[in-house]
Amino acid sequence: MIAVIQHRAQVNLEKMESSLATPDPVRGRLKRVRERLLTLHKSLLDSERTAYEIVHGQIASPGAFLQMLINDSRFAWLGPITKLLVEIDEKLAAKNPPATDKDFERLISDTRALLSPSREANGFWKHYAGAIERDPGVAQQHQQMEQELG
Repeated sequence: MIAVIQHRAQVNLEKMESSLATPDPVRGRLKRVRERLLTLHKSLLDSERTAYEIVHGQIASPGAFLQMLINDSRFAWLGPITKLLVEIDEKLAAKNPPATDKDFERLISDTRALLSPSREANGFWKHYAGAIERDPGVAQQHQQMEQELG
């Protein structure tokens, strides 16, 4: 199910890209950030699923896992990345009115801020840092994301 959602997101992005008449460097950078963030998000989902299954046993199906992601408070910390991806997709697809370079730059800054150490009360960084320490795949994706964000 998650793979289907990611595939549909990729198809939608490819349609958006093909409809663009002129290249835009800020838009292009946001697309690269989006691709890295989508890959990082997938790594986090895989890591959290594995960590859950080690303690609680195998999750019955991808649909069951999706329901857990939506409804189980253990996975709520992943929400900010999911919401950011949706916001990026909406801005990249915006037509009336079209998104501006300022919108794209804000989303790149929001991504940088979300994935940087912080003292936020929502606990995102605590969970995210734990995933980076626990899972080499997440650590690698985080490093690549940092490189993309400069």
